Amino acid sequence: MELQRLLLLGFLFLYVVQVAVAKFVVEKNSLTVTSPEKIKGNHDSAIGNFGIPQYGGSMAGAVVYPKDNRKGCMEFDRFGISFQSKPGSLPTFVLLDRGDCFFALKVWNAQKAGASAVLVADDVEEALITMDTPEEDSAAPKYIENITIPSALIEKSFGETLKKAINGEDMVNINLDWREAVPHPDDRVEYELWTNSNDECGVKCDMLMEFVKDFKGPAQILEKGGYTQFTPHYITWYCPQAFTLTRQCKSQCINHGRYCAPDPEQDFSSGYNGKDVVIENLRQLCVFRVANESKKPWVWWDYVTDFQIRCPMKEKKYNKECADAVIRSLGLDGQKIENCMGDPNADVDNPVLKEEQDAQIGKGSRGDVTILPTLVVNNRQYRGKLAKGAVLKAICSGFEETTEPAVCLSGDVETNECLDNNGGCWQDKVANITACKDTFRGRVCECPLVDGVQFKGDGYSHCEASGPGKCNINNGGCWHDAQNGHAYSACLDSEGGKCQCPSGFRGDGVKSCLDIDECKEKKACQCPECSCKNTWGSYDCTCNGDLLYIRDHDTCISKSATEVGSAWTAVWVIIIGLAIAAAGAYVVYKYRLRSYMDSEIRAIMSQYMPLDSQAEVPNHVSGDHA
Repeated sequence: MELQRLLLLGFLFLYVVQVAVAKFVVEKNSLTVTSPEKIKGNHDSAIGNFGIPQYGGSMAGAVVYPKDNRKGCMEFDRFGISFQSKPGSLPTFVLLDRGDCFFALKVWNAQKAGASAVLVADDVEEALITMDTPEEDSAAPKYIENITIPSALIEKSFGETLKKAINGEDMVNINLDWREAVPHPDDRVEYELWTNSNDECGVKCDMLMEFVKDFKGPAQILEKGGYTQFTPHYITWYCPQAFTLTRQCKSQCINHGRYCAPDPEQDFSSGYNGKDVVIENLRQLCVFRVANESKKPWVWWDYVTDFQIRCPMKEKKYNKECADAVIRSLGLDGQKIENCMGDPNADVDNPVLKEEQDAQIGKGSRGDVTILPTLVVNNRQYRGKLAKGAVLKAICSGFEETTEPAVCLSGDVETNECLDNNGGCWQDKVANITACKDTFRGRVCECPLVDGVQFKGDGYSHCEASGPGKCNINNGGCWHDAQNGHAYSACLDSEGGKCQCPSGFRGDGVKSCLDIDECKEKKACQCPECSCKNTWGSYDCTCNGDLLYIRDHDTCISKSATEVGSAWTAVWVIIIGLAIAAAGAYVVYKYRLRSYMDSEIRAIMSQYMPLDSQAEVPNHVSGDHA
């Protein structure tokens, strides 16, 4: 047993040495402090390798640093602490200290207490590291699979800054942003899964097998549509030179110790050997290569899921015969696959597995692959729970927004966070209006546009209708009521208009408007003959006897006097009008008649005598001839 342990440690040691020349990249998301003003700024945080980071989206929250259990190693309900956010308030981000227990346990305890995200402050000044799941915690499987909130590690100095602000009773608000955690250089997402055919390695193998089965459908839709380019990979180790001829090393390796895998049961004397795992891993790689050559790379998903179901180790069917049966059922060329695999006993490099070992080394922005299983999306290692919805969200975030395929908008991705406490956003339950908008990039608290009316506000604690038409939506949030067939509203349908009680009411216009008793307050119906009766929103005024109330003048007048006077007035107006017309006509007639007579008389008299206006008529006989 001691030799077995030494060999296993040797595999791991040599693997570490092998990748030491490369690099381990800590995947990060952006963290922005939005308040208070004195500590505003951007910071890096290392994404935890469990839970569900909101790839492609962002989250805003208020940071809380608990007074007790600050390392989060115990359940918070023991201390009477709850992080559940109240309706309309920002989600709660819990700040915890590193140390004393596993990272995943801290996050799990905070999640149970209602936290929406967890920030772990490092306890030493160092470069950020990746928080991973514990390998040696036997109780871990009970809670790791159930962690659904994101978490991140922050530097010690930044953690101290946050604690100081919180202890100074400042409201610390933070925005976590994963929108650029996965780059999106073009309209196709390239991703790879570093996996293993071993189904007896415990919880991680179970999670991996379940993921492959669940993710097969979306993966094939994306691949068939040309939206993605998928490549499977398998990690191998090599045997230390001093042990290549030992029975133990021969049972775990092929090609004379060049490609090895740990014993599935960690027992060299029973069950399957690491060699069996390496050969099946090689077969699955060649299945992918042959399927890819026939332009059907998605058949790999069919093979691995069928092999898991039909050829499990626990039923002693994990062998070549069962694998060949699966290959035939899928119509794959078995001979091509055999040729691709080569001779596992030859003392030469296997080109397929050699390529896999080279691919484990980080290149470009991608770090070394040291964790199994590992998903790489657009050359960035995915961090978080290996679950269908979470992984699909990460892959979909690799597309430019609005260019993602339909599968990215399906229920597999849109878990509808708005159904849980309305996503912590504002809502009007009466009008059934909410500021919560859920997409695969995460829920967003954003005041909505409803029937052409834009609501304005922060989206978390308040939103209110603004501009023309706002009164058509829940009366613009103002008071309104109806009684006895009369309806009143305090809403002013204008840009910037506030709630104002209508005439006949007084109040704040939002929660209440109370009827004014115009009769008691002597605001109307004050004439001596008047009798006042208050109504809801108005009043009625009547006059004593045979009198009529004139509301505009708040006075009473006689009905009969009004009727008779009005009739005689009309008659006299007509008579006077006719008289004036007749007199005018007579004057015109007399004037024109006199003018005519004058002209006639002047014409007659001009024949007999010169008139004053005419010259004397001349004598045409000359006096010189007399």
